[in-house]
Amino acid sequence: MLVDQRNRTLRDLRISVTDQCNLRCRYCMPKEIFDNNFSFLDKEELLSFEEIVSVAKACHKVSGLKKLRITGGEPLLRKGLPALIEQLYNETQIEDIAMTTNGILLPKHAAALKEAGLKRVAVSLDSLSDDRFQAITGRTMKVEHVLNGIEAAQAAGLAVKVNMVVKKGMNEEDILPMAEFFRGKDVTLRYIEYMDVGNSNGWKWDHVISKKEIISMIGAEYPLVEVPPSHHGETASRYAYEDGSGEIGVISSVSDAFCNSCNRARLTADGQLLTCLFSTKGTDLKKVVRDEPQNLAGVVSKLWTLRDDNYSEERVAADAANKNKQKLEMHRVGG
Repeated sequence: MLVDQRNRTLRDLRISVTDQCNLRCRYCMPKEIFDNNFSFLDKEELLSFEEIVSVAKACHKVSGLKKLRITGGEPLLRKGLPALIEQLYNETQIEDIAMTTNGILLPKHAAALKEAGLKRVAVSLDSLSDDRFQAITGRTMKVEHVLNGIEAAQAAGLAVKVNMVVKKGMNEEDILPMAEFFRGKDVTLRYIEYMDVGNSNGWKWDHVISKKEIISMIGAEYPLVEVPPSHHGETASRYAYEDGSGEIGVISSVSDAFCNSCNRARLTADGQLLTCLFSTKGTDLKKVVRDEPQNLAGVVSKLWTLRDDNYSEERVAADAANKNKQKLEMHRVGG
């Protein structure tokens, strides 16, 4: 069993297929920075589908991966994505293939993705108010575009989770309405504490609404009971409604760090393998897969064996030092 310096296995590979997105969410890609003049990756800089599959197979060979997640940017902007899903499914034999998306393009692609082998989608939605949704995303699209995507995913037979980033001063008034809306709809709503990913979002501690606060707010209206994790290293703390109308989750890397059980690696669209969401740089697997493919598994194995990341656990003690730490931006890291 391949383990890192903290005895953590490599269970989950998150694969970014593009650094571009059709939204400009303020906590990820604020439009003032990511404007029409911003330089995204050129097509030739991206890993091909065949190269992505090669990396996934190498990771699976050395670690026995259990899950693949397709991310971005917005992954549905990558042309021919169902073909990649099908290749990954057929060539790795990994059955748990999921995708994180803003949902807007799901009505067009959900059926093909399901047929290709996709099992689940996590759809990002931070408010049910069109005004707040547009303020957050920097676009004129409406909430109904995302809800239509969720409906299309369910109609295609995909399991659905909804991810809501919670930020004080942005959308705290939506915490309870989101819970009310998705109860009983066979959708798991996951609240995500506002995290200091990248350098462009102006993150401050004062903007964080903690897991404890979120659970207290919802539990006061709809009693909750904690549910055990479905597997070791699960990112979300799970809570079920006592009346049986579903469950919610909270991803709390700020107030309740889970570095000690983190079993995820991330592959950027241009082939950098990252061992932490808060990485400053990655290991260039594009060069390896193109020039020395026979060494790919060995490079992955060595990288994971040397891994010692625990950024979230160190956040408090190293807060001052981290202020000038140039982390990779979220659209590059992948969700």
